[in-house]
Amino acid sequence: MSTLEIRNLHVNVEDKEILKGVDLTVNTGEVHALMGPNGNGKSTLLMTIMGHPKYKVTEGSILLDGQDVLSMSVDERSKAGLFIAMQYPQEVPGVTNSDFLKAAVNAHREQPIKLFEFIRLLDKTIEDVQMDAAIAHRFLNEGFSGGEKKRNEIIQMKLLKPQFAMLDELDSGLDVDAIKIVADNINRLREENEMGLIIVSHYARFYDRITPSHTHVLINGRIVESGDYLLAQKIDAEGYEWLLKKNNITLEEEEEVKRAVSLGTCAVNKLGGF
Repeated sequence: MSTLEIRNLHVNVEDKEILKGVDLTVNTGEVHALMGPNGNGKSTLLMTIMGHPKYKVTEGSILLDGQDVLSMSVDERSKAGLFIAMQYPQEVPGVTNSDFLKAAVNAHREQPIKLFEFIRLLDKTIEDVQMDAAIAHRFLNEGFSGGEKKRNEIIQMKLLKPQFAMLDELDSGLDVDAIKIVADNINRLREENEMGLIIVSHYARFYDRITPSHTHVLINGRIVESGDYLLAQKIDAEGYEWLLKKNNITLEEEEEVKRAVSLGTCAVNKLGGF
């Protein structure tokens, strides 16, 4: 079993404090739902764990099996077993999807994968997520629909097989059939690799398919409530008002800074993939 530990994490974005002391422990095999009103730090937490340069840690620690994650570069975090499926995957004109994915796979191996082995693996993975095989030869995310971008994130995750995957509203923009396909692939990967998950979603239909073992509510940069799947169901049915009253919380007028850089692209570029 591997463990990802976040302790007293404080994070600034453009001189504004977004996270104000987050504590969270995730073990492989667990599914943690991260909920909360928009603009309260959910994406900030995920992007900080993965190493986005705009997110500055001012206090606290992130440990992966006792190793200091904050001292690692983005590519080192990826090779250590961390992965993020982003809400807004970056378009990379001029770089084919297959070239990007092959470079990412090779970055996690001591010896480069053989071409025909990679082609078979990629073809099978594309088939698993029910996408057209031509997706491999298109430029990375360029002209992709929202659903194609999200499924392409799952392709990358299935190829890399991380220990811990963070899904940032991966289900947004997906229709009912696409949500089932995405969730089924995630669940199969969990079963095969005992992967730990942190999922940000506002929709119960996604949590119905990937059932959380833990649920956390992040408000004003802090986790104010934790529970199991029943907490996620209660929030879906009743919203957050009861929780604000229970904890005597007034929502702060804060907005998370949106991401402008693709971490996946950064990780491969640092390794000389392109």
